[in-house]
Amino acid sequence: MLRHRWFGSLVNRAVALVIGGILLSALLVTVAGSLLSRAELQQQAQIQVQTIATLVAEELDDKLALRLEALNHVAQSLTMSDQVLKTRARVLVRRQTALQHLFDGIYLVDENGRVVAEHPEAFRQTGLSVRDREYFQRVSSMLTPVISEPYRSNYQNKPAVMIAAPIFDHRQRFIGMIGGAILLEGDNFLKQFIGLRIGETGRLSLATRSGIVVADERDGRIMSPVRVANPVLQDAMGGFEGTLETRAADGERTILSVQQMSQVPWFVAASWPAREALAPITRTLDAFVWTLLGVILLIAPLALWRFSRLMAPLTALGEQIRERHLGMRSEPVSVSGGTEIRQVAEIFNTVMDERDEVLGSLAEREAFFRSLTQSAPIGIVQTDVLGRIEFANPAFEAIIGLPAEELTYSYLANRVDQADRAQAVAGWKQAIRNQSVFRGRLRLETINPDQVVWGDVMTAAIQTPEKALGTITVVRDISRELEVEEALRDEQQRAESILGVLQEGVLMVDVTGVIRYANDAACRFLGTEGECVLRNFFELVTIQNEEGPLQRDRFLAGEDLDSLYITLANNQGQSFAIDLTMLHIRRGREDERLVFVLRDDSDRRRQEERLSWEATHDSLTHLLNRRAFNASLIKCLGETSRQEAPSVLMLIDLDHFKPVNDEGGHLVGDDLLKRLAELFRESVRQSDTVARLGGDEFGIILPACGMARAEALAERIRSGVESLRIEHDGRSFGVTASIGLTALTPQDSSPREVMSRADEGSYIAKSHGRNAVVVVPSPPAG
Repeated sequence: MLRHRWFGSLVNRAVALVIGGILLSALLVTVAGSLLSRAELQQQAQIQVQTIATLVAEELDDKLALRLEALNHVAQSLTMSDQVLKTRARVLVRRQTALQHLFDGIYLVDENGRVVAEHPEAFRQTGLSVRDREYFQRVSSMLTPVISEPYRSNYQNKPAVMIAAPIFDHRQRFIGMIGGAILLEGDNFLKQFIGLRIGETGRLSLATRSGIVVADERDGRIMSPVRVANPVLQDAMGGFEGTLETRAADGERTILSVQQMSQVPWFVAASWPAREALAPITRTLDAFVWTLLGVILLIAPLALWRFSRLMAPLTALGEQIRERHLGMRSEPVSVSGGTEIRQVAEIFNTVMDERDEVLGSLAEREAFFRSLTQSAPIGIVQTDVLGRIEFANPAFEAIIGLPAEELTYSYLANRVDQADRAQAVAGWKQAIRNQSVFRGRLRLETINPDQVVWGDVMTAAIQTPEKALGTITVVRDISRELEVEEALRDEQQRAESILGVLQEGVLMVDVTGVIRYANDAACRFLGTEGECVLRNFFELVTIQNEEGPLQRDRFLAGEDLDSLYITLANNQGQSFAIDLTMLHIRRGREDERLVFVLRDDSDRRRQEERLSWEATHDSLTHLLNRRAFNASLIKCLGETSRQEAPSVLMLIDLDHFKPVNDEGGHLVGDDLLKRLAELFRESVRQSDTVARLGGDEFGIILPACGMARAEALAERIRSGVESLRIEHDGRSFGVTASIGLTALTPQDSSPREVMSRADEGSYIAKSHGRNAVVVVPSPPAG
């Protein structure tokens, strides 16, 4: 009611517009000023918080560095024997006056982790063992000064941090450590740090990256876990350093700055509530709102009085227009007032004159329209606002099968099949109401009830500024087109059914890589479980061949591919060996497509790998055979000039193996060879090469091993072979090994020379009673 009565007046609308303009301008100025001021204040606050956090972190680093350096200096001056250190421990601790001012407690600990002296002695730690403490384990193992993680001390379970330095005797042997304890709740530099403030409510806290609070003045928490609900503190434990606006545990927005310390894996966190940092903006906005309210109370009455005076002539103009429309006035309207009001009167007079001319020419245009539609190849129908046909051209008569005399003044909706009639009527009504165009495919009723005629129908409203006059409808017979579309859909469905049962993956992508079609087999390769279409093929998989990764541009610019062997890996971690075929369709055009056919090639590749393995390995022991061993030896010979330590060749010839086969049988002999092969594999490095060269002969290549290490290894292998026994039918079978060693030199021209020297070593071992290791030196250079 308020809207119709009060806002029905243009004067009131103008006043409301002025007030609204003032409010909008004030709002824009306020918002812009607030945003700029807030950004400036926020930046200053962040700089302030970051500066404080940086200064505190640097100050703490300096204080810790000073104490670490002082403690290390004292430790270096205590170079003496461990017995002297224990005897003079109490005297030495009492003399450290400088350390007593720097630490809350000083402890002298022997090499076994037992406290031998302390200051102050009131702590009563002498005689206690700190062997299991983290700081003692680090000092005794690393032999360097350390700053410990926060821990609960033995003195009244108080939290503390230990700075410790190792003590060495004159032979640089570790004999103990000297440590300085800093109580986290003591009267020291940490207390000075925790008392700092940022503004009135801003606070500082100190924590370790492992998630332990060292100092926090807000709630006095020490040695408690860091509240990781704040993501910034989570990042700080991972090494993050910076200043951000975040939310505290209670949900309040806070400016938080994190600075990492360099002396220890700790970080300083400085926080300042945003409401306090940005408080000046709130006070400015309050003052601005009261000022704006006073301005509106002053301007509103003045605007109402002035607009009432300006709009008075408009009332007189409205009365004259009403009289002219009702025929009570024949002369043009004429009023005084502002330029706009006089212009409205002139426009109204002009419109009335033009209307008379339009009505005169309307009959001529109608005749022209009817003559034009007579020869149109598509059906054209004109109706009134009730949907009754006023005109139908010959093409529409042919579609329906009725002459114009029977169609005129009948309802157009009756020409639509009953199944589609409700849809058509609703669409025509909406077109008239919204002055829009209705389009649809409808079935039409004809004189032949057995014939179904489909029409592509488009209806638009015929309207004047005053009212709707009816509709104009265009109808095109599309029955034949729909039959062709149905046939194409059947063919497409048949093709998709065939592709769906294929084992090969078939998919079609556009030039950007978006999948337009994919059968089930292709989706399995892509790891998408049937949800392939409209996803990017090259983002779902990685394609690689022997030359390297294949990208989208390579396929788009290249020729058609037939049987390209690739490896396809999807985002689910699955990898497939694929025989790939790729075809271009409509190449170079805007609607170009790429068709990929993916065939699983895993069985063929596994067969090739099996044959390759059998060609290079011994079938009984699964060691390399002589052929692969020679190839490895040739490669190692080519690298001898670039190695600091010489490579070594070891030949192993089994002793007394024939009696094992003769007395125990070949199965026992084969079992013994397998166990020996396992012994050789476990004895060498992964980079070494082990092979079976013949029936009971084995070879080992030791790259960059050095002769001393190779000789020790050969002795272990000889001992292991000697101790290996197999029990069969109540008898024990075993062998020994005659081993020959020789170093590979740049002067060796072929594997035969090296093999001859190592073979000579095994012969010498056999001639000296077997079960021995013999080193054959390399010939001198030149």
